[in-house]
Amino acid sequence: MKLLTGKVAIVTGAARGIGAAIALKLAEQGANIAFTYVSDSSAEKAAALETALINLGVKAKAYQANAGDFGACETFVNAVLAEFGAIDICVNNAGISKDNLLLRMTAEQWDDVMNTNLKSVFNMTKQVIRPMMKAKSGSIINMSSIIGIRGNAGQSSYAASKAGIIGFTKSIALELGSRNIRCNAIAPGFVETDMTHYLNEGEAGKAFLDKIPLGRFGKVEEIANTTLFLASDLSSYITGQVISTCGGLNI
Repeated sequence: MKLLTGKVAIVTGAARGIGAAIALKLAEQGANIAFTYVSDSSAEKAAALETALINLGVKAKAYQANAGDFGACETFVNAVLAEFGAIDICVNNAGISKDNLLLRMTAEQWDDVMNTNLKSVFNMTKQVIRPMMKAKSGSIINMSSIIGIRGNAGQSSYAASKAGIIGFTKSIALELGSRNIRCNAIAPGFVETDMTHYLNEGEAGKAFLDKIPLGRFGKVEEIANTTLFLASDLSSYITGQVISTCGGLNI
C-alpha cells in the first residue's frame, strides 16, 4: 500500500518549484491534493499541475488563494473541507524573497515578506487544526530555510520570517502533541528553482557551491522526499523538529 492512501493534503504555493514537487510526491503516494496559487500569471501552471495530479489517480483541485490573508485562508480551508471531507496534512510552503540591504529595505518590502512567509503559516495552521483536533490526527509541515538558521547578508526579512517559522513550529508541536497532531519544519539549503536561478551564475554561484559539503545544489524532489517522510507515519514519533535538507551546509 502507498504511504498516504486516502489522506487529504493541502500544499500552499504549489504552482511551481518546491510546492509543485511536493504536491506530485504526495499524490504519487496516494494523497488527494488541494493546493493554492496566488497570481493570475500562475493559473496556467496551476491548471497543468491539477491535471498531472489527477492523472496519478488521486483527487486534486487548485484554488486561487492568498495564504497571507487570514480571511482567504478561512474561505479556502472551508472549501477544502466541503470538497474533500477532511484535512490530514498541511504543508505551509508559500514563500517569497525580496532581498535588499536593511539600509535600502522599505517597510512595504518587509511586510510583503512577513505576510507571505510567516503570517501565512499562522493563517493556515489556525484553520486546519480544528478538523485535525476533531480527527485526533494530523501532520503540519512548515517550510523554513537554512537562512532562517544561519542568517544571510541582504536577506534580513527572509531570514527573520523563516526563523519565526521555526519558533512557531516548536510552539505548535508543544500545544498539539497531546491531540496526536505533529508539527515539524524543513530547512532547505540552496535548491535549484526559479527563485534561485542566480545560483548557477559565475563566481557568485561557485561561492555558494564551495560552502556545501555534498558539493552540489539541492533538487526540488529532495525537499519533496523530506516532506513525504514528515507527512507519513514513517515519522509518527517526530514532532517539533527542524530537518535541514541542505547538503551539509548547516554542519
